Amino acid sequence: MSNLRVEASDSHVQTHVRIKRLNRHKGDAMFVRVLAINGSPRTKCNTATLLNSALEGAASQGAETELVHLYKLDFKGCISCFACKLKNGESYGRCAVNDDLTPILKKAEQADAIILGSPIYLGTATGEMRSLMERLIFPYLVYDANHSTLFRRRIKTGLIYTMGAKEDQMKLMGYDQSLNIVEMVMKRIFGESKSLFVTDTYQFDDYSKYESTLFIVQEKAKRRKEEFPTDCQKAFDMGVRFTQIQK
Repeated sequence: MSNLRVEASDSHVQTHVRIKRLNRHKGDAMFVRVLAINGSPRTKCNTATLLNSALEGAASQGAETELVHLYKLDFKGCISCFACKLKNGESYGRCAVNDDLTPILKKAEQADAIILGSPIYLGTATGEMRSLMERLIFPYLVYDANHSTLFRRRIKTGLIYTMGAKEDQMKLMGYDQSLNIVEMVMKRIFGESKSLFVTDTYQFDDYSKYESTLFIVQEKAKRRKEEFPTDCQKAFDMGVRFTQIQK
């Protein structure tokens, strides 16, 4: 087995490649492509760390992995042009808008697994992540009685959410129920979806610099030390599972 790490020239993309040589058909290499998309403005904090853990899990099984940072892209959400729904149209089944997100949507179409990650802002994913979801999901959704999908394969998708709220607060406010609707839609369009909720996250390097008396810093630090590694392991395990391609 040969291992390669490639840092792409585009600053918004990190590509990690592990090539696994298989004893089949003259030793040709077979790739599993796992695409992760970071919907956080931070590229090295909780959400990004968990996404990297998931990609490390996928890479440990021989997958080709890539991480995209949405906040480094110039794009918009759905503009309601309906070109993706126009019968016999050039853009039927795909987003017609051409911007920085266009090549990412193409990568998603070719991926064997997709993992989306976002912090929770005001009870839902970030604006950038919501805009991505609009343009990733809507073109494949058919306006018929069965809500059919135009996505040609059945792949695995994951949703990783991070938030400052504790688990009981998340449930009390119904965050998990509303976010599970996204999981349901992802299942319908792509075939399979799993969510990972990471609660009570450590948000600042130095809480004393910010108005944050709502939180007990010692408890936050304790959870970061004792529980966050377990969360990262769950993300790693997700990445491992996602390399098991459906036939």
